[in-house]
Amino acid sequence: MPRIVIENLFNHSINSEASNRKVIELIHENGIDWMHACGKKGRCTSCKIIVRSGMENLSELNDRELFFRKQNRLQLNERLSCQAVLQKGEICVRVADTNKFPHLDYSE
Repeated sequence: MPRIVIENLFNHSINSEASNRKVIELIHENGIDWMHACGKKGRCTSCKIIVRSGMENLSELNDRELFFRKQNRLQLNERLSCQAVLQKGEICVRVADTNKFPHLDYSE
C-alpha cells in the first residue's frame, strides 16, 4: 500500500489504496494544505518535497523536474510533488523551509 510520511508535520502519515498517483494529489485529498503557486503544472518549485527516504518508490524525473535540476532549483533529494508519482511503497518527505505556510505549525 502506498504511504507518505511527512516528517516535519509531526510525522503525519497518508495511506492510499491506489498506486500511481501524484504526491500532491494524495496530500491534498487528505486535507493537508500544500503550496502550489503555479496550479500544479510544474512551472515553479513551490510544491517541492525533500525526500528523506523512498526515492525509488517514485516515478522517474520528468522534463519539468530535469529543467529545474539544470537550474539548481531542485536538488538531488528534492522532487516536485505535482510531478512525482508515488508508484508503490513508502516515501518519507519534508516540507522545504522556503515553502512553509505561516498558518501551519511544523515540527522539526
